[in-house]
Amino acid sequence: MDTVGSILERAQQRAQEMNLPYEGALYPAEALTLLQEAPGARLVDVRSRAELDWVGRIPGAVEIEWQSYPGMRSNSSFLSYLSSQVDQESMVMFLCRSGGRSHQAAATATESGYANCYNVLEGFEGDKDASGHRGTKGGWKAAGLPWVQS
Repeated sequence: MDTVGSILERAQQRAQEMNLPYEGALYPAEALTLLQEAPGARLVDVRSRAELDWVGRIPGAVEIEWQSYPGMRSNSSFLSYLSSQVDQESMVMFLCRSGGRSHQAAATATESGYANCYNVLEGFEGDKDASGHRGTKGGWKAAGLPWVQS
């Protein structure tokens, strides 16, 4: 079984290899372990309300849209919502559909003073499979991690 320390070490090594502007990059199962084992760790789901309602939610995640549906307009209050719900000293893991928006959120949070930010690679649904569908190739759902349908 992975320890918190070994997971963080790998995540930080990935960040160095990928030249990321935040602390580290995690795979979904690693993020769940940290959520369960690291005191004060928080998972911030940055998907749109539509995605949360139609695709599914992760129990216990903080939900703050990075962009709003329809139109996917940037949420100008993102940092305000984040600071009202997550302490700057916390380990913060950001997740979206496939890892792109959460990368931006982790970078923005780091720039604003959150020193312990991580992106969840593959996101909630992962990449598209050969049939063009998400949710079967990589991601939180395909890994069989806890989630609920709205």
